[in-house]
Amino acid sequence: MKTIAIAAPLLLLASMAVATPAQARLKVFACEPEWGSLVQELAGDKVDLDVATTALQDVHVVEAKPSLIAKVRAADLVVCTGAELEVGWLPQLLRQSGNSKVASGVGSFMATAQVKTLEKPTALDRANGDVHPDGNPHIQMDPRRVLIVARQLDARLIQIDPANADTYKQRGADFEKRWLAAMTKWKAEAAPLKGRKVVVHHISWVYLWDWLGVEQIGALEPKPSVPPTAAHLAELVGTTKSNNTLAIVHAAYQSSKPSNWLSERTGVPVVNLPFTVGGDAQSKDLFGLFDSTIAKLRAAAK
Repeated sequence: MKTIAIAAPLLLLASMAVATPAQARLKVFACEPEWGSLVQELAGDKVDLDVATTALQDVHVVEAKPSLIAKVRAADLVVCTGAELEVGWLPQLLRQSGNSKVASGVGSFMATAQVKTLEKPTALDRANGDVHPDGNPHIQMDPRRVLIVARQLDARLIQIDPANADTYKQRGADFEKRWLAAMTKWKAEAAPLKGRKVVVHHISWVYLWDWLGVEQIGALEPKPSVPPTAAHLAELVGTTKSNNTLAIVHAAYQSSKPSNWLSERTGVPVVNLPFTVGGDAQSKDLFGLFDSTIAKLRAAAK
C-alpha cells in the first residue's frame, strides 16, 4: 500500500510534465498593429498575442514602459517592422527584459528584413532629416510585400512551434488564397487612381504609391521629421494648386492641422488614411485596412 501511495503522485507529476508543453501557447510580442493582425491570421488561438502600439501612436516615439518590458520578457517571438523604425525603444525593451531568445535568432522576426525596401540612402547625412539607413520601413502599405512577409512569418511560426505546424500551414495557405483574391479586387478598384498626384504630411506612403502607380509631388515635411520653412510652404501651395492634385494625405495618428492649412489655401481635399490596423472603424484587420484605404482615395477621386 505504501508503494502505491508514493507512485500515484509521481505518476500525476509525470503526466502534468507531459501535458504542459502541449497546452502552453506560443507567446508573441508584436511591435505594430499590422504585424499583430498578421500573427492572428496565421496562428489564431495557438498564440497569446501582445501588441505594443496602436494606430493612434507614432511608432517612432514609444515609451519603454515596465508593462512592455514584462511582455517582452515573457515572449517566445518578437515580430516588428525593423529597419530602425523602433530604434528609439525596442532595443531598450530587449535589453531590460533580459530575454536573450528574442534579442536575435529565430525568436526575432523583422518584417523589413524579408523584403526589398525602397528609398535606401546611398549615404547618411543628418541634414536630410530622420532617414532610415535600411530604407523606408513602412512596408505594411504594400500588399505584395505583406504577402512575402506572411510566407516568411508562417515558416518562422512552424520552426518555433512545430507541434502546431499543421495549423500554421493550413492557416497560412488560407490567408494567401484570400489575400491574393483581395489584391485583385483592390487593384481593380484603384484603377482610376493610377497616374494621379498627391501631397503628404510625412513621407511614409511610398509603398502604397508604388503599388497603385500614384505620384507624390510634395510633402508638408520637406525632409522626414524636419519642420517646414515659410519658403517651403509657399512653394508647396503653388505645387499643390497647379497639378490637379488628388488629395493631401495624412495618417490617423497625425494632426490634421497642417493638412487642413494646405487644403484651405489650395482647395484640395484632405484624406485621413488609417495607415495601420485600427486606424479607423473599418480597419479591424489587414483586409479592412486596404478596403478603407482604397475607398477613401476613390472617394477623393470622385
